[in-house]
Amino acid sequence: MDKERALAVVNGLLPGTLMETLDIRYTDAGEGFLEAVMPVDSRHHQPMGILHGGATATLAESVASAASGLALSGTGRRPVGLDLAVNHVRSVSSGQIRARAEAAHLGRSTHLWQIRIVDERDRLVAQAKLLIMVL
Repeated sequence: MDKERALAVVNGLLPGTLMETLDIRYTDAGEGFLEAVMPVDSRHHQPMGILHGGATATLAESVASAASGLALSGTGRRPVGLDLAVNHVRSVSSGQIRARAEAAHLGRSTHLWQIRIVDERDRLVAQAKLLIMVL
């Protein structure tokens, strides 16, 4: 599937979801990867005025799950998250963050994704991995 079609597919699934609520948008796609952006504003903050770890985790799981969905397109199979691990390394209070999910393993029954989340200056905000079960 070409980039434009892939982005149309994954962005078309956003209405009425948590991803729409958090304003997550998919921005780039290619063989073995998918990227998404999310703004950081008061909707995404925890009480100390910085990005909530749960919002970061949502971005990580969303981009990797959507990437698995694209990898499984046309097979009749679907992805479900099994295990998400996120290491938060930098706080962010405003702007935009970008997540890139890259496939580490695309097997018949599981997918493993590495997700790097950076700020607008390309500084690491979080590093995550998501294990997907293929149903």
